[in-house]
Amino acid sequence: MTDSLNTWATWREIHQQPAVWRAWGAALDVAGLRAWIAEQAADEIWFCGAGTSAYIGDIIAAAVPGTRSVPSTDLVANPRAFLTGNRPLVVSFGRSGNSTESLGTLDALDALAPDAPRLHITCNPDGALATRAAPGPLKVINLPEVTHDAGFAMTSSFSTMLLTALALFDAPCDVPARFDALADQLDALLPQFGTPRPERAVYVGSGPLTYAAREAALKVMELTAGQTPALWDSSLGFRHGPKSFVRGETAITVFSSPQSPTRAYDTDLVAELRAQFPEARVTEIGPDGDIDIPMPFGTAWAAPLCIAAAQIDGVKWAADLSLNVDDPFTGQGTLSRVVAGVTLHGVGDGADA
Repeated sequence: MTDSLNTWATWREIHQQPAVWRAWGAALDVAGLRAWIAEQAADEIWFCGAGTSAYIGDIIAAAVPGTRSVPSTDLVANPRAFLTGNRPLVVSFGRSGNSTESLGTLDALDALAPDAPRLHITCNPDGALATRAAPGPLKVINLPEVTHDAGFAMTSSFSTMLLTALALFDAPCDVPARFDALADQLDALLPQFGTPRPERAVYVGSGPLTYAAREAALKVMELTAGQTPALWDSSLGFRHGPKSFVRGETAITVFSSPQSPTRAYDTDLVAELRAQFPEARVTEIGPDGDIDIPMPFGTAWAAPLCIAAAQIDGVKWAADLSLNVDDPFTGQGTLSRVVAGVTLHGVGDGADA
């Protein structure tokens, strides 16, 4: 089956991640970029993006103090609720750098916070995030072009943008060595991933891994064109109603944390789900789990390793459904690789209608 999966760009993009991380970790000018960030003396650090790019910010903000996730979908819809006299450093993520919300974020900043410094992390050197000028300080990080995933689903683009931002905003570390270590882990993990397609799927985690669960759920829904309903939540939050989603042979994946007391809540949930739903397939992914993923650098850094399990499952399940893995929505006209068709409106005056 692997040979047939290799015909899909998405499958190859998942498997290229370790090599990309190794090369990029050695090339990234961490010291120069950290110095530029410090020079901006911003009030806050915002991470902006839409969909998967927004979840990058969610993961980091849950781990790094003094940072905030501001999805561009929220900012564009109500810019004056965010841009009111403050001076954030706005970090924008974008695979293409051309989505409607990326453009809308730049428009809102130009109009309401022109002096706010901007850092763009993008995979497309020809996109608006890479090429559009700004009235204030601007730094652009163009990731290796190989991360500009050709497939519908963001895989290596997501993970490399996430690791890049962690290298710049988390506690200082030996970035090349850390990227190498994560690449070694993923090389060893990829052959372990892959499960039979379920009727529905659930992903849960705690802290940053809550939002890793969100990205994992999105991956399988995207790649199976909605034919595998998937839910995400936190390990504690899942009990408060969302657990009603489980029925029959639901596949439940718990991304478990090494931290105390977080790990105790994660493992308690695993035991509870196995007792209450004997037909469900419950898999713990994390330190000493069913799939063992040590997390010596913290859970945010381990998020790409956990999410790779859903990337692999999503491709395999899409192939089982005879879908076009690189464009599961072929012929439907409902979703596209780069979101389009959104009409941008002016920033308004902030008054309620």
